Amino acid sequence: MGRLIYGSEFSITIPDRALRHLQIVTGVKLRRAEPFFFTWRVHTVGEGRETIWIHPALPLHFVIDDANVSDDINPEWIAQLLDAASSPAGLFLSQEPGARGTVSEMSLPMSTSGRCGREERYAEGSGTYDL
Repeated sequence: MGRLIYGSEFSITIPDRALRHLQIVTGVKLRRAEPFFFTWRVHTVGEGRETIWIHPALPLHFVIDDANVSDDINPEWIAQLLDAASSPAGLFLSQEPGARGTVSEMSLPMSTSGRCGREERYAEGSGTYDL
């Protein structure tokens, strides 16, 4: 599991392969000077959502734990994620299309840490983030 660190106050844990694809999409969008929303659903607070604004002026740090994850990039998934990030609603991370998954919402156990070192963990059964 890797982490997307947003600014200095927030991080979200995402599987390495999905994070690597998110990193590529983010790089493409920011090189084009196209900021976007990145949103996920939070089941532990009803059907709520959390959203961050991805913009070149805001620092991002991608931490990918598996060094081999960058060897096998799925161009179909990249195209799908770029289309989503370019939509008015912004990016919702979807399942990888093709052999590794189907095109649908991704439901994964995740953890976030917010301000003041507060950390919330979501695991199957007690709550999940849907990307």
